[in-house]
Amino acid sequence: MVANISDIVKTVGFRDLNANLSCNIGIGADFWGRLTDVAPPKELHPFREVRGAVHTAVATPGDLLFHIRAERGDFCFEFERQLLDALGDAVTVADEVVGFRYFDARDLLGFVDGTANPTAGDMAAASIVGDEDPDHAGGSYVVVQKYLHDLASWNRLPVPSQEDVIGRTKVENIELPDVEHGQKAHKTLSTITDENGVEHDILRDNMPFGRPGHGEFGTYFIGYSRELWVIERMLERMFIGDPPGSHDRILDFSTATTGTTFFAPTRSFLEGLGD
Repeated sequence: MVANISDIVKTVGFRDLNANLSCNIGIGADFWGRLTDVAPPKELHPFREVRGAVHTAVATPGDLLFHIRAERGDFCFEFERQLLDALGDAVTVADEVVGFRYFDARDLLGFVDGTANPTAGDMAAASIVGDEDPDHAGGSYVVVQKYLHDLASWNRLPVPSQEDVIGRTKVENIELPDVEHGQKAHKTLSTITDENGVEHDILRDNMPFGRPGHGEFGTYFIGYSRELWVIERMLERMFIGDPPGSHDRILDFSTATTGTTFFAPTRSFLEGLGD
């Protein structure tokens, strides 16, 4: 079924090509060997819990990720319905999150999300595996986390204090200077440089989600990366702190309730699974 996913995309998507329906499939480390004899990607392993002094990035199991996207919500719905019908009893849904665009690319905390995303050619360089792992070139590591927000507490925080937590102005989305002393902002802790001072980007495709009637408000983090260690180091800086003990203050208002790692192969790799 995984090998034929493009058939469902065509079946649903032809009704309105402008809806841009797509589906990325991620395969978990523990499930990889059940799908193919090809050796797994070099960095693929189950999500590793990151336990800080105050907050924890929990690890939750997952074999397959279906990241469904479209300009129309009904296309996502119909694609998922047909997908689950085709999979039948072969799968059990562990988590289902329906995200949405919120105004001008903002999260439910009120800040623009994804400003630091690479663009143009830098996007592929940051998110797509290259010749360093030729059997999996063209694929991408994917980490997903569901964060639930305590909006009541967050909204009691004065806007200047919120801006200090995020590292950007709330209305204009202007980057604030890094602090020289004390606790670093979210935008600083989530910026990763290696031992040579080279900055490594990831591609974020985060989506807000929520059910106001149930008091549920959140952000579904979806990070694509050419190198898994980049996201792992980002989470270590956020949850453990830099220096240790100075965690990302956004975690005082946002709780990670899931954490799973996948690898999204190329379409040709997936189609080859049916041979």
